[in-house]
Amino acid sequence: MRSSGPTILALPAFRGFTRKIILLAIACFLFFFITGLVAPHLSGTIAGLLALRSDVAFRMPWQFITWPFVPDSLLGLLFALLSLWYFGAALEDERGSRWFTELFFSSSIGGAVLATLLSITLGRALPFIGSGVSVGLWPVSLALLLVYARIHANEPMTFNFIFRARAKYIAAGFLLFYLIIDFYTGRRFDALNTICNCIVAWIFMQMAPRRGLHHGVSEGWFGLRNRYYRAKRRRAAKKFQVYMRKQGKDVSIDSSGRYIDLDDDDPNDRHRMN
Repeated sequence: MRSSGPTILALPAFRGFTRKIILLAIACFLFFFITGLVAPHLSGTIAGLLALRSDVAFRMPWQFITWPFVPDSLLGLLFALLSLWYFGAALEDERGSRWFTELFFSSSIGGAVLATLLSITLGRALPFIGSGVSVGLWPVSLALLLVYARIHANEPMTFNFIFRARAKYIAAGFLLFYLIIDFYTGRRFDALNTICNCIVAWIFMQMAPRRGLHHGVSEGWFGLRNRYYRAKRRRAAKKFQVYMRKQGKDVSIDSSGRYIDLDDDDPNDRHRMN
């Protein structure tokens, strides 16, 4: 996506994890739309169970996962999906599906947990941080926009076929506009959730390996296991040295715990006797 040429007006390819999220969000909207027509009370009950509510979220932990897929409004959903498609697909093409999947869920789940904790612990001391409800894909979409703008800060782009500017200015403008709307309409917890989503996404981008957290954790685990076996091998080699010295023989062991044959031409040869 790095380019110094003319800006591209076309949307990215519709594929990968981005497509799955968009189709799931559309399916959820259709479900709530149909149930709202047929059984409004049931639709409201289900939405209340799935939306992120700061006062009951820790008693209903599935809300940390389901809240982005509870639609807010049709117009809000359309613009959120357009943003997700534009920036999510670009990040997925550049960094890979695994990295993007981890970014999405780290931002949505981690941001929701952080926002709920702040609302519970600081809500009484700070009046502008209160309890409330947060739904919709906008907080996550803005977090993805922030990550995209961090990677391509000075890249000129045309977003929604209307706004043409550098990516960092578009990200700052959209985030500021959304937060102002939230505070103006009294949705302070939703604004807090948006900020927390962006913070977690920023931390993920700075700390996560390029191939994703799963790859980094697995590599770290294998490295830890290998260090354990090397240390175990060195201890066994020292015991063998002590035993052979008692038998009147000296043997040489390298720093990795491998036996060094005095007749070896190359002590660094990995195929020599261990």
